[in-house]
Amino acid sequence: MEAEHPETTESSPLTCTPDTQLPRINGLLIQGNNGSQTGLDKELGRAKGSDTAGQVSNGYSSAPQTPAEGTTTACPRTLVVHQLTPSIHRETWSKKMDFLLSVIGYAVDLGNVWRFPYICYQNGGGAFLLPYTLMALFGGVPLFYMELALGQYHRSGCISIWKNICPIFKGIGFAICIIALYVAFYYNTIMAWALYYFLSSFSSQLPWVSCNNPWNTLNCTNYFLSPGNMNWTNHSTSPAEEFYTRHVLQVHRSQGLHDLGAISWQLALCLLFIFTIVYFSIWKGVKTSGKVVWVTATFPYVVLFVLLIRGATLKGAWRGVVFYLKPDWSRLMDTTVWIDAAAQIFFSLGPGFGVLLAFASYNPFHNNCYKDALVTSSVNCLTSFMSGFVIFTVLGYMAEMRQREVADVAKDTGPSLLFITYAEVIANMPASTFFAIIFFLMIITLGLDSTFAGLEGVITAVLDEFPDVLGKRREWFVLGLITVCFLGALSTLTYGGAYVVKLFEEYATGAAVITVVFLEVIAVSWFYGMPRFCRDIEAMLGFSPGWYWKICWVAISPIFLLFIIVSFVIYPPNVKLFDYDYPPWTTVLGYCIGVSSFICVPAYMLYIIAVTPGTLKQRLLKSITPQPGAQAQHCDIIITNAV
Repeated sequence: MEAEHPETTESSPLTCTPDTQLPRINGLLIQGNNGSQTGLDKELGRAKGSDTAGQVSNGYSSAPQTPAEGTTTACPRTLVVHQLTPSIHRETWSKKMDFLLSVIGYAVDLGNVWRFPYICYQNGGGAFLLPYTLMALFGGVPLFYMELALGQYHRSGCISIWKNICPIFKGIGFAICIIALYVAFYYNTIMAWALYYFLSSFSSQLPWVSCNNPWNTLNCTNYFLSPGNMNWTNHSTSPAEEFYTRHVLQVHRSQGLHDLGAISWQLALCLLFIFTIVYFSIWKGVKTSGKVVWVTATFPYVVLFVLLIRGATLKGAWRGVVFYLKPDWSRLMDTTVWIDAAAQIFFSLGPGFGVLLAFASYNPFHNNCYKDALVTSSVNCLTSFMSGFVIFTVLGYMAEMRQREVADVAKDTGPSLLFITYAEVIANMPASTFFAIIFFLMIITLGLDSTFAGLEGVITAVLDEFPDVLGKRREWFVLGLITVCFLGALSTLTYGGAYVVKLFEEYATGAAVITVVFLEVIAVSWFYGMPRFCRDIEAMLGFSPGWYWKICWVAISPIFLLFIIVSFVIYPPNVKLFDYDYPPWTTVLGYCIGVSSFICVPAYMLYIIAVTPGTLKQRLLKSITPQPGAQAQHCDIIITNAV
């Protein structure tokens, strides 16, 4: 609350420069206008306003002051009080576990379930764990720790935090917000698919278990009915595949990205329901979302454990486990294996999306974010490893039933692994309805955690940047943001929406967010300075980071990120979905989408140099210098004079 300013009397002009080192009493800065600091004992005694003989209420003598011989006349005695108060009240987590579960829920997402197992077996099985672990130790975890520390110390979102670090890089914050919007456009559509499956599971017989439905074709082959006498060919399709492609997505009604077709009203209603849940979970801030994650972050582990026990009892499950973990040490000589390991750990832990900055900014100042980084990143990596067993026990069972190799049934990656392969096996388990319900409910909760986090990163960034305009209008701003995300996702709800999802997944986030994080590490380590950053951490935790962390932040992590960026340039993604090969013009479109977010960084650099007064050298120096007192405090100045 702002202090009331008492009436002040007119005084003669001050000719003395106040000292900047001021004593503090309960948030007050106290000095005399003659430049001399008053002692704490004097101020404590005199601030009470006792009007003893020869004194006025501010504690200074009312008797005329005779200058000593050989000295100049002293300035009129003035008491200047600067009351420092926070410009805006900042919300905090209700409990430490709310923060930890939110971070774990953000880091553990759908990619842990579908991407890690596929990447692992594709790149040498058990041998892949070596490059994965090394990339985590020297790249992923240091970046994770860095963002938690930055957010907790500066207590700002990904836009306004740069005035505290290096103002010229403020465009990074805007780029992060645009990337988060792109993710919201397609990521929530995957949850809408899961919700459609979830609702379809409430039946005595799952709809993707037979070939007797209106959407099935002549190629539909249900090999589970007669596994010993089936005729499975390369043109055969399973009931689960046709349910996914022809009934849920209806991609056969679209010719490609140039002809997306109409919007599926069933998926539109599912997405609307998903965004409604998201809105009422985050509209009040971390106080509400911190409670929701107690369910959404823990429920997936219960389901994964149940599915792991069930999968281990299936016929042929051991074939999948052997295929998953059998090490192929020769693959370690392949550069692409290391590239995949670096990319997987980066996207798994998720630095660079503004989420870790936002979540950590609501922590108490002295929270042990170092311990939090180690715990949450370890939980994330172990969850990915555990998900591999859940997936590949099922793939081993499927290979046994099809009488084919595990490699033939494990060729699907991405959402197809969940909505075709895993759904097909669930449909042929005992108690299939129960396992289908809990599995797709797990997919929904995994996605909700990440959506909460991604949008909270944007909300925190914008509210911190415009506190006076939006500070007390959070509910309306969140509603507007959710509306924008829903409208932006309409193209993914069309008959060709799956093609749009794949395009956004490949181009909108990958190279752009990695480049943004690369610049973030450079700005913190080289411009803000490692000594200053380490002092910040020491002020919070009571100890300074060791040499391992310093070397990672200064050299190893930037090299790690540059390695991934170069790999994207050398090995551009070959995008294909189902039987649709993306034409060359879609590659140009994809790169335009990726550049549209990253362009904010150089654009803001040119802007801040153009509007900053002074010579070019002065502009550059000012634009890379942290603004003083950028901890969002303002001064209420109270002046009383006495002669």
